[in-house]
Amino acid sequence: MSSHSTPPTAADSFGTHLRHWRQHRRLSQLDLAHEAQVSTRHLSYVETGRAEPSREMVLRLAERLEVPLRERNTLLVAAGYAPMYRQRSLDDPALASARRAVDLVLKGHEPFPALAVDRHWNLVAYNALVPLLMAGASPELLKPPVNVLRLSLHPEGVASRIANLAQWRAHLLERLQQQIAATGDATLAALHDELAAYPAPNVSHDTPAAGGELNGVVVPFQFVTPQGVLSFISTTTIFGTPVDVTLQELAVESFFPADSQTAAALAALHEGEKKPA
Repeated sequence: MSSHSTPPTAADSFGTHLRHWRQHRRLSQLDLAHEAQVSTRHLSYVETGRAEPSREMVLRLAERLEVPLRERNTLLVAAGYAPMYRQRSLDDPALASARRAVDLVLKGHEPFPALAVDRHWNLVAYNALVPLLMAGASPELLKPPVNVLRLSLHPEGVASRIANLAQWRAHLLERLQQQIAATGDATLAALHDELAAYPAPNVSHDTPAAGGELNGVVVPFQFVTPQGVLSFISTTTIFGTPVDVTLQELAVESFFPADSQTAAALAALHEGEKKPA
């Protein structure tokens, strides 16, 4: 059973949404009033519906509460104002420069894997190395939209090829929990509960580094291939100053080789992919 609180619906009042986000951030009315430089009494009136907030106040409260852009639009609408932040497909002409930037990052990362995901971890774009990591997964899990967390941890996905599955699973679930805490997203909460309910990992491969942190610094991703166990460290790239919902929710996951054997194996695989049949 999920332990995540249920967020308000679009039909709920602004005060209900505000109270949800304030409590989600574990702030008292006094704390938030101080942060937003408004009186506690007025904030109380706004929460209970006895006072209507100005558009400026809605945006100020949303900023202090670190509400994601998508939910800021919801707050504005609940308060009777037009949404402020556009939401467009990454293929929209207005986002052409952003899409080019994503494609450049993905292509430029070859011969190492890199992929872009949306807010729910659905695959948006990827480079030439990613299909090599998805090979062997159930066709059902590869039907769009491909959820990369489900694909990674599902018993019929690529879980059996992850050498340090228990460690990687714990890392992904913790990361997902942090994302839920930041966004309050009910879809992510449901995804977390689904992934956590998968059978406990029982895969064990003979790899010296499995089960421990890489040099005590980061959690590695160790993947079993015909070329041996490939070991990666990963980074996440996001747009720095987005004013579009789609861009704020987009993340590029880049995997770097953690050892020379992995680097050499990936270079060879990449060269093999480029050769004509």
